[in-house]
Amino acid sequence: MRLLTLFLSVITLSFLSCLGKEVTPEEQLEIDIQKIKDYLADNNLTATQTASGLHYIITQEGTGSNPTLISNVTVRYKGYLLDGTVFDETTGSETITFPLSNLITAWQEGIPLLKKGGKGTFFSPSGLAYGPNGVAGIPANSVLIFEIELVNF
Repeated sequence: MRLLTLFLSVITLSFLSCLGKEVTPEEQLEIDIQKIKDYLADNNLTATQTASGLHYIITQEGTGSNPTLISNVTVRYKGYLLDGTVFDETTGSETITFPLSNLITAWQEGIPLLKKGGKGTFFSPSGLAYGPNGVAGIPANSVLIFEIELVNF
């Protein structure tokens, strides 16, 4: 059934593209959420969905308080596409520090759900990441998965 739903979504997008009609951000969000739900079901995972469409699984609670949008966050992470293609990651004990306010919306929304030492997996609709533009190694309108460990903030 999930495969049929995804297939029909792709056919609909292709048809609309042929008509010269752009997919609206709302339509893209619906498509992305369906892809996330299919991925979760196919991998026997249960995630929580936020109002924006971000899905997340907290895999390790961590301790203390949560960072805010004005925090500088130090993380370890792995980012990949639904097909498993890794497009970016820290390796080994390597960490990287960012001002949270400078990151994609998915991280701005997801990282504050973690506490210091916490880990989570975040499933981002394309509109909370790079949207219709894409970036090097990430095609336009890609749903992204991030495994993030919040080392410090």
